[in-house]
Amino acid sequence: ERRERKRKVSKEMAEKATRELEKMQLQEKADIKYKEWLKKKRAEEAEKKKKEKEKEKEREAELQEKRTRSEKIFKEWLQNARNKPQPALNGYGFPHGKTTGLY
Repeated sequence: ERRERKRKVSKEMAEKATRELEKMQLQEKADIKYKEWLKKKRAEEAEKKKKEKEKEKEREAELQEKRTRSEKIFKEWLQNARNKPQPALNGYGFPHGKTTGLY
C-alpha cells in the first residue's frame, strides 16, 4: 500500500508539474502574441499620425495658396476700382429710384 501510495503521489506530482509547464507555455505564447499585437497597433497608430500630419500640411498649404490668391485678386480689384469712372448720381429728384420732391 505504501508503494502504491507513493506511486500515486508521484504520479499526481508529475501530472501537476506537466500541467504547470503547459500553463507556463500557454502564458508565454499569450505574452508573445500580445507583444506582437501591441507592436503592430503602435505601428498603425504611428502611420495614422503621420498621415494626419501630411493632411494637415496639405490643408495649410492650400489655405496659404488661397490667401495669396485672394490677396492678389483683391489688389487687382482695388487697382481697377480706382481707375473705373464713378457712376452718375441719380439726379433729377430720383435717388434710389424714388421721387423725393422737387428738383
